[in-house]
Amino acid sequence: MSENNKNETVNRSSGERGPRRGPGGGHMNMSGEKAKDFKGTMKRLIEYLSPHKTTIIVVIIFAIASAAFGIYGPKLLGKATTKVFEGLIGQVTGKGAGIDFESIAGIMLTLLALYGLSSLFAYIQGYMMAGVAMKVSYDMRKNISMKVNKMPLRYFDGTNHGEVLSRVTNDVDTVNQTLSRSMSQIITSFTTVLGVLVMMLSISFTMTLIALFIIPASMVIVIAIVKRSQKYFKDQQKYLGNVNGHIEEMFSGHVIVKTFNGEEKSAEAFNEFNDKLYGTAWKSQFLSSLMMPVMTIVGNIGYVAVCVVGGALAAKRTIEVGDIQAFVQYVRNFTMPISQLASASNVLQQTAAAAERVFEFLDESEEIEEVAEPVEMDNVVGNVSFKNVHFGYKPETIIVNDFSVDIQPGQKVAIVGPTGAGKTTMVKLLMRFYDVNEGAILVDGEDIRDYTRDDLRDHFGMVLQDTWLYNGSIMENIRYGRLDATDEEVIEAAKAAHVDSFVHMLPDGYDMILNEDASNVSQGQKQLITIARAILSDPTILILDEATSSVDTRTEVQIQTAMGRLMTNRTSFIIAHRLSTIRDADLILVMNHGDIVEQGAHQELLAKNGFYADLYNAQFEGKKVS
Repeated sequence: MSENNKNETVNRSSGERGPRRGPGGGHMNMSGEKAKDFKGTMKRLIEYLSPHKTTIIVVIIFAIASAAFGIYGPKLLGKATTKVFEGLIGQVTGKGAGIDFESIAGIMLTLLALYGLSSLFAYIQGYMMAGVAMKVSYDMRKNISMKVNKMPLRYFDGTNHGEVLSRVTNDVDTVNQTLSRSMSQIITSFTTVLGVLVMMLSISFTMTLIALFIIPASMVIVIAIVKRSQKYFKDQQKYLGNVNGHIEEMFSGHVIVKTFNGEEKSAEAFNEFNDKLYGTAWKSQFLSSLMMPVMTIVGNIGYVAVCVVGGALAAKRTIEVGDIQAFVQYVRNFTMPISQLASASNVLQQTAAAAERVFEFLDESEEIEEVAEPVEMDNVVGNVSFKNVHFGYKPETIIVNDFSVDIQPGQKVAIVGPTGAGKTTMVKLLMRFYDVNEGAILVDGEDIRDYTRDDLRDHFGMVLQDTWLYNGSIMENIRYGRLDATDEEVIEAAKAAHVDSFVHMLPDGYDMILNEDASNVSQGQKQLITIARAILSDPTILILDEATSSVDTRTEVQIQTAMGRLMTNRTSFIIAHRLSTIRDADLILVMNHGDIVEQGAHQELLAKNGFYADLYNAQFEGKKVS
């Protein structure tokens, strides 16, 4: 079992920060963000919804029923108002028997039943739609998780990890929330608009024309305000990301900030971002807050016009008094769903933008497919050969040139050289995190591209300079090297790596839970745990990338002894900067600018008085390497 090296590239340009882990780093609030291909994205989103089409049909029926029952309510209430009005007029004129409370009670009970059914149907369709949205988000997350395992390391080397996390969490959450809200809202609002329009026309054509005039007047105002406020909302999101990114960066590195007296500079940068955020935020909020009062004024003018015309029509006996009250309610009910449809349109844009980001990730190029008939890795002895290997992270920039070496089974091979010489690159090629541009890498005489990646990596054990431990017990973190290992085997590996010597002093011992960043153990203890994991995996080929760089001298001696036993009869690759640790290596490969410039044993290379000798002497005599 191997352990992947995780490299993170954080984008820093023009003072802007890319998506971050944690609050404020995602795209949950995407005001103004639109999908590049709205139709194509929605078509793919519908594919996710298609398995739930029966449920969605039921949701549509329930949404229409809920809206229909709610629409008829004001009409009944208008009849009750007419009954009260006629009863009062009858009492005043002495021509009637008074208010017919029995009829009014019947109307009220019917009205109560209608509103009750409307609410029940609304609840059921909302519950069902939420279930559909959760299943869609579940499928998306599952597909993203599967995709991550198929992505080449090249993608993660050039992409901020927070960007990937944002798509798994924030973007999928946006799709989930907007789907559960907007779909049923669109159906309900559309049904309500049509139903209310029919009911208004049934009362008075003239009053309906007056009411409809309110809509374009309102829309003109809304569009004018939105056009002005939209750019401020966009800027607000950008500066919010800057503020949150700066805070996260400063808190995560607060020790370094204090060490170099960077508090004042940090505060200045924060104030600059915060001032910009304040300037855009208050403008966006001020402009958006104008919308409701202005809409209310326009709406009230419309109500006054409706009441005046309605009163004139009632006086002529063209309509009843209760119809005026019902019509006013319908006008209110008419403008609200139109606003909801406009809002839902914006929400759908957000949904499409979030879904498009998810689909973009799912469409990324995957690792080169495995061979159709892979070679079985049985009885691997550990012969490794590099044959005229050429490689570059970018095809146009080759950094490994014509690299060739033959390593015998059980040899301990050290790879040394200055920073950027290509040492870690060779290990990544060997593990097939990347494929060579030209040439071939052979294990036991077979091209590693003829093995499956899983089979190949199962024969490697790796200990990296950058330790990786997950949120679990120490026992579980060591067992990650071989998941079917017993507790006794885990403890034996821990003893070999000298983890057992300190673990009993920790709370709960092997059962102590490491927190998210494993900060409740020291850096050296982290390194020992990862070494125990590699020992447990019992690999055929071992890779050590500065494996003892984070431990003290005494612990290093213990680890070297444990590693000496581990490397017996195993092909081992040791990437080292401290040349004193690889004196007993069977073969030392000296690299510079992607090429092997020297190779041989320690004493042999010193005798040549070449590049290796310069590196070695620079560490022990302070000489500068050219």
